[in-house]
Amino acid sequence: MYIAGKNKPNLRAVLRRANFARSLGATSAWLEPGAGARRAGGEELLVSARSVGRVRRKEEAAAMETVAVVWTAAVAAAGLIYWFVWVMGSAEVKGKRAVDLKMGSITRDKVQDKYKQYWSFFRRPKETAVASSENVPAFVDTFYNLVTDIYEWGWGQSFHFSPSIPGRSHRDATRIHEERVADLIGARPGQRVLDVGCGVGGPMRAIAARSGADVVGITINEYQVGRARAHNKKSGLDALCEVVCGNFLQMPFPDASFDGAYSIEATCHAPRLEDVYAEIHRVLKPGSLYVSYEWVTTALYRADDPDHVDAIHGIERGDALPGLRAHDEIAAIARKVGFEVLDQRDLARPPAGPWWTRLKMGRIAYWRNHLLVSALAFLRIAPKGVVEVHEMLYETARHLTRGGETGIFTPMHMILCRKPPLTPNAEDGNPQESSS
Repeated sequence: MYIAGKNKPNLRAVLRRANFARSLGATSAWLEPGAGARRAGGEELLVSARSVGRVRRKEEAAAMETVAVVWTAAVAAAGLIYWFVWVMGSAEVKGKRAVDLKMGSITRDKVQDKYKQYWSFFRRPKETAVASSENVPAFVDTFYNLVTDIYEWGWGQSFHFSPSIPGRSHRDATRIHEERVADLIGARPGQRVLDVGCGVGGPMRAIAARSGADVVGITINEYQVGRARAHNKKSGLDALCEVVCGNFLQMPFPDASFDGAYSIEATCHAPRLEDVYAEIHRVLKPGSLYVSYEWVTTALYRADDPDHVDAIHGIERGDALPGLRAHDEIAAIARKVGFEVLDQRDLARPPAGPWWTRLKMGRIAYWRNHLLVSALAFLRIAPKGVVEVHEMLYETARHLTRGGETGIFTPMHMILCRKPPLTPNAEDGNPQESSS
């Protein structure tokens, strides 16, 4: 029996008593003295039982909802972590994962300092190129220590742009853009071809695979040398692809030692384009071809337009460029060092698709990656300073997009050159370079 204040009601017992009292019906009151009072008490017990039941059901429902929310959140979090780190976290052929982000050969405790030094040096790119041109290579090396892993993780193994192609993936468009180089210089098996500024070797492998030529790449960054060699071996192209660490302004190769050469968005780092073009001319055999994809301002650029100037300066600061050159300067520089200019054109012009599409589509990916990079830095998995570098690259992407959309900038001004072939000297019979 339930006594208020002493025992808690047993729900099943209360329900049984209430149902029994209700089943007696109205006649029970006439058959037994006090039956009416008991019936009234049964009804009170029934009401009490129903109230207790409702409370219990609400509590159980609330508890189940809480459990469901917690489990859903846990599953979603696990799925996001898996997607960010293991699926989206690696580039192309599983080359680099977010949890493996480093800053090249810079030690973890120096990353933030190196970033600040870089940003200070390239604050005014063209002034820097004039006043401190001898320091530019060292800071370009610093730049690639800072960005190589982020590039490879978020972009792929080819650190350049390519025109978008309807119905084709970015990876396919990149490969086609690279294979055009092999076709332009006529690369073929048995030839030795130079990749000037090879990065981690994405173009090198595409060109070697298409042409069968032996490709030698040079990069100023030791960390990229290691990454390129690892990728070459993994792709089975290490027999055709060789990587050397060095400055393309002073290359460690003998005169006339290559059958062809190319540079894809790399010589823009040179303070003076004629210096790197002269070195390429030196190491090429007479009659050999050289093709370059250059970063330049186009005929639409106006130096008196503040928006144009801001976009171009943003590109220069965020990509370690000691001042972009104008499109109409390139051919004159090539001729100055002795090249014959066979062709030049902007490969970004219609009918080519926009090369900046990938940057615009990457804004959602940026926020995803920013959250991940911030979390990795907070957990000390990624070095301190990686968040600032990631933000710098996003800001640079915004300037690049503006440059592309306004048409004032192109990263693919193509120039095809030839080192003049040797011709016999009419007087003494000694071979000389043709002056044609």
